[in-house]
Amino acid sequence: MTSYALPPLPLPDGVRSRQLNISTGLNVHLLEAGHDTAGGVKPLVLLLHGFPELAFSWRHQLVALAQAGFHVVAPDLRGCGRTTGSDDRYEGDWRASHLLNMVDDTLALVQALGYSHVHMLVGHDFGSPVSAWCALTRPDVFRSVVLMSAPFGGPPDAATAAQVHDHLTREVEALKQLDPPRLHYHWYYAGPQANDDMWHAPQGLHAFMRAYYHVKSADWAPNKPHTLKAWTAQELALLPHYYVMPLHQTMAQAVAEFMPDEAAVAACQWLPDSDLAVYWQEYTRRGYQGGLQWYRCGVDRASFMALAEFSAQAITVPSAFIGGAADWGVLQ
Repeated sequence: MTSYALPPLPLPDGVRSRQLNISTGLNVHLLEAGHDTAGGVKPLVLLLHGFPELAFSWRHQLVALAQAGFHVVAPDLRGCGRTTGSDDRYEGDWRASHLLNMVDDTLALVQALGYSHVHMLVGHDFGSPVSAWCALTRPDVFRSVVLMSAPFGGPPDAATAAQVHDHLTREVEALKQLDPPRLHYHWYYAGPQANDDMWHAPQGLHAFMRAYYHVKSADWAPNKPHTLKAWTAQELALLPHYYVMPLHQTMAQAVAEFMPDEAAVAACQWLPDSDLAVYWQEYTRRGYQGGLQWYRCGVDRASFMALAEFSAQAITVPSAFIGGAADWGVLQ
């Protein structure tokens, strides 16, 4: 199905949806607000979503930032939503989703929008490392950065990158030897079954996404994050099942037991069913593999080592980090 045949998104007043071709071969779907130029060109703010999310995740922030005087743009990232041009097959070119390539996507989007620089770049979840690498590698373009949920530890040290990657891999393998055995979700997401497990969840995709978003939110009372002593199998096993899963469960199974009841769903003001329906619609149509390619790059040794080429660099532009008090993503 081509993008022009898709139903319109339920957007707030002042937010529009459009497609834009960029030089890295993508036809980017984006949401934007504050795009009128009657008062002159406005400073550009870019908002990068996480997984499994969409540009639609920024619907409220688009309005608020536009009212503050900015031209605000939120794209569907490579492999997600209504952005086309990527190879979303598991056996396809997953390395195109490497962080440095996604930096190139972001630079190409800025150029296609007609700007030479971005006043502020904001990334949530997986959008956070993309934003961090944009700011680190091109401070001339990205003049400030806000990272949300996923902290940035800097590029791997060239002298120790191989040992660090090997350590991470060993501890993930050690998780499988625990009683009960466990699996880190990054490595699950990098596997061949993750897309089908979620796309065709036994409980239905709508129920899966409701449980997934619920259990990762402050609405799920057991979310009480604390700092881990070390990145070891024993410490990782303390994480909730949506991060370190029972080895023989799918993600759909891991979150199913935490499905909120009807009263909790009705009380959920931050994600009513009318908004969840947008995520259901988009992921039902496309599946998850386009976003899962990001995680394949994340656990790949060669992809990790490529980042070590920047080991002498740091983010030098004004930056901020925002993390939720009940968000394990800050500490995992």
